Amino acid sequence: MAFKPQSDDESAMSEINVTPLVDVMLVLVIILLVTAPLLTQSVHVTLPKTVETTADINVQPLQLGIDAQGAITINKSPITDLTALELALKAELMKNPEIGVHLYADQAVVYAKLAEVMAVVQHAGIAKLAFVTVEK
Repeated sequence: MAFKPQSDDESAMSEINVTPLVDVMLVLVIILLVTAPLLTQSVHVTLPKTVETTADINVQPLQLGIDAQGAITINKSPITDLTALELALKAELMKNPEIGVHLYADQAVVYAKLAEVMAVVQHAGIAKLAFVTVEK
């Protein structure tokens, strides 16, 4: 802090001492200069080359739909009840053990119905379940 010699007039001092500000800024610059090279370091490795692969488009996931009334469909084929759903899912799982399910559920579906269908999918042994939504 800067002190003004005492004088007879008691007016307020209007000068700003910038020395502490400069000290703090210099410390911040030094910290930045020290840490910047540490952040940009990386491990340089030569990666092996392989043949380009493409996704297998023959293995399509099952399209499991639930409409607003609670009717269930697999690949647009109607399913009568949850037992038939489980049997159909197990049959598809036997054909392809890596099969996935895309779940198309109407936003008006009761949560209990959706939970029952998800439990049947899990009980059938299918581990890959994805919810399909649309963008606004």
